[in-house]
Amino acid sequence: MRPDLPEVAGVLTASDVAATAGYIAAVQEPSGAIPWYPGGHVDPWDHVECAMALTVAGRLDRAAAAYDWLRRTQRADGSWPTKVRDGVVEDATADVNHCAYVAVGVWHHTLATGDLTVAEAMWGTIRRTVEFVLRLQRPRGEVPWACDERGRPAEDALLTGCASIHQALRCAAALAERLGRPQPDWELAAARLGHMVAAHEEIFGDRGRYSMDWYYPVLGGAVRGPAAAARLATAWDTFVVPGLGCRCVSDEPWVTGAETCELVLALHAMGRDDTAAGLFAAIQHLREPDGSYWTGYQYAEDVNWPDEHSTWTSAAVILAADALSATTPASRIFADARPLPFEPDHCACTTPSPRR
Repeated sequence: MRPDLPEVAGVLTASDVAATAGYIAAVQEPSGAIPWYPGGHVDPWDHVECAMALTVAGRLDRAAAAYDWLRRTQRADGSWPTKVRDGVVEDATADVNHCAYVAVGVWHHTLATGDLTVAEAMWGTIRRTVEFVLRLQRPRGEVPWACDERGRPAEDALLTGCASIHQALRCAAALAERLGRPQPDWELAAARLGHMVAAHEEIFGDRGRYSMDWYYPVLGGAVRGPAAAARLATAWDTFVVPGLGCRCVSDEPWVTGAETCELVLALHAMGRDDTAAGLFAAIQHLREPDGSYWTGYQYAEDVNWPDEHSTWTSAAVILAADALSATTPASRIFADARPLPFEPDHCACTTPSPRR
């Protein structure tokens, strides 16, 4: 076992983290693809999240295989299909946030290892996917959530997705700088998008029942400081169930491991590690002896649901453990995501929009 695996005192040991990473590695297919669970489908976002967790756990060969799978399967327009099972495309729609997130993974790997091998191999892939995203970006700055096979963008832009794309563009720009190929236009695009996320929530599709819409503007770095604290305070009691974790949606008695760990990461980014650690400990009721995690728990019925141990939930646990323990050089990838200075000459705004 690598000696510098994350440990969270009284919650997870390094051996626990190794076991959780082992579960992800066991589900990974020979192609390098990482499905949701054995026999499940692959989507680019969750595949990348799992690759990041493998990097944290020192499974660098497995992480490199995951990134190579993305390199080999990228489509000509720079995107990936939303759903692939056993190498067969089941949903050809491109979720734009899913595609952009590849940049977060490759930058994370670069930070964690200090090695540019994967970054160099993936540079063309990153450049094509950023170009795909920026072709879809609207003049105000928002990005539609999806694009169909014929290149037609969806009508709605979504707050969670755009908050995540904001971070992805920042990571892509940082990677370009590290490789000596600076892309100032990517920084400008990120600044414009971050402004829309932070100040113009009203332009996005209404998905306020989802906890991700609540914390992702903080997690993706578009909202920081007092605005971040105010944002999380507004719906804390709506989404956080004491002793159990964070709900996925406001109107169901269902806490989920991935959302809870992402909220942990958002809290860590705000410097609220005590609160974050409490939530991280609370969600460990989803852990199984083999190191895998249930996706969620329906507490009104006292049952784990759905009947799956999702790889991306395990991945979120490992990333949260790394952030709380500050173990790898990539542990602050979410905390260091911050908004760029931006003068909004394109939208004539003067005050931020109301917060939920």
